[in-house]
Order: sequence, then structure tokens, then C-alpha cells
Amino acid sequence: MSDQKHKAVFIDKDGTLIPDIPYNVNANLITIEPVTKEGLVAIKELGFLIIVVSNQPGIAKGYFEEKDLENVRNKIQALLEQHHISIDGFYYCPHYPGAVVSSYAVDCHCRKPMPGLILRAARDLDIDIEQSWMLGDILNDVEAGKRAGCRTILIDNGNETEWIINPLRIPDGTANNIAEAAAIIKENSKTALHYERLEDL
Repeated sequence: MSDQKHKAVFIDKDGTLIPDIPYNVNANLITIEPVTKEGLVAIKELGFLIIVVSNQPGIAKGYFEEKDLENVRNKIQALLEQHHISIDGFYYCPHYPGAVVSSYAVDCHCRKPMPGLILRAARDLDIDIEQSWMLGDILNDVEAGKRAGCRTILIDNGNETEWIINPLRIPDGTANNIAEAAAIIKENSKTALHYERLEDL
């Protein structure tokens, strides 16, 4: 059996993987853009796992329950299965400091920009963080990826409005959509393969 670790692309859910409808758990409203599906196919062809990592403060705020996210996950998977794409992991943070549901009103390590979701997925699924990427539509996603040790791509679709910049919030690449992000990942994968072959000489 090979002891080689997996590589993964971690993807934010709302605003990146699917259009952002705040606090939505109605599966009938969930859609995935064709350009997103195109990018996910390319990511899979490069040999990456696809892991969703999502802040879900609506749970802590009492808007919906954790069990309601199962319908969301199932709808996303059903939409992607039409294109023979699988989601390999679905991780979410239910916490929000000061929220009305006291059991979730904590300052946690899993709410992005903290890296807990990524690190937990890496442990669960035997992922090589250094060979992996984080994609998201705001700089909190970038920071989470950087803190975890991933390379990062900002999907610059207008959802980032604050632009609070520090070294942890500067992405390794910027793209308009996941298809463009996949092209960046592919190009970097070619470069990495070239270096590996040189080391074998």
C-alpha cells in the first residue's frame, strides 16, 4: 500500500462553490454555475480531493440547525454527480461569538480565518497541506489557508468588501471563477512536477 498523502483543494461554500444566499438551507435554491463545474472537473483531473470548508454562523444565531446542512450537502453532491464529480469532505464551523444559541457562542479555532477546518480535514483524510490549495471569495478564506499552510487563490467576484490586508491575507493567485483557479493550479502543478524531475537527475 502506498503511504503517499493526498493533495486537496479546499473550497469555501457560499459565494465560491455556490451563489451566496445568506443563511440558506433550502435545497431548492441551491445552484452551481457551469464555469464552477468546469473548474471542479479540471481539479479532479489533476488528482486533487475536493473539500468544502464553510463558516455556518446561522446555526449559532438560531436560523437553522446543524441537521439542516445535510440537505444542502446532498443537493450540492447531486448537482455535481451529473458531471461525475464527488465532494470528498464537507466541513463546517457552527460557532459565532456572542450568538443566541449559547452552546455555539464560542471563540473557536475552526471559524475562518482560523485554520481549524482545514487542519481537521487534513488529519481525517491524510492530506499533504503543502501540496494543497484553498479557494475562497473573501480574504478570511485566504488567511485560513495561509494559517494552515496551503497555497491560496482569491476568487475575486466582488464579495470581498473590506480589503483588510496583512501578509496572511495576500493570496498566491487571483481568479474570477473556479475554472480560472483550476488553470492556475494546473500551471503550478506542472512547475512542481518539473522540479521533482530535476531532483531525480
